[in-house]
Amino acid sequence: MARKCFFTGKKTVAGRSIARRGKAKYLGGVGRKTTGITKRKFKPNIQKVRALVDGKVMRIRVSAKAIRMGLVVKPPKRDWKPETAEATEG
Repeated sequence: MARKCFFTGKKTVAGRSIARRGKAKYLGGVGRKTTGITKRKFKPNIQKVRALVDGKVMRIRVSAKAIRMGLVVKPPKRDWKPETAEATEG
C-alpha cells in the first residue's frame, strides 16, 4: 500500500540535500562552494487509524495533519458485554 493520506493526498516527494563548504562572501570569505548533491525523500507523517467512512468503520492511513484538522471521524465506543450464564440457561 502506498504511503499516501486518505484525505489530504499527501505522499512521499523527492528532493535534494546540498552539502557546502566555505565562508560566505558577506562574512569576508571567497564564497560557499557546493561539494555534493544527494537525493533524498520527504515522507509524510502517516498513521493508521480506525475511522468512519461513509457510515462504515474502516482502517485507513491518514496524515497527522488530517487528524489535527479534524477530518478523521472516530467510530463510537462499543458497549457490548457478554451475556451471563443465567441468562443463557433460562
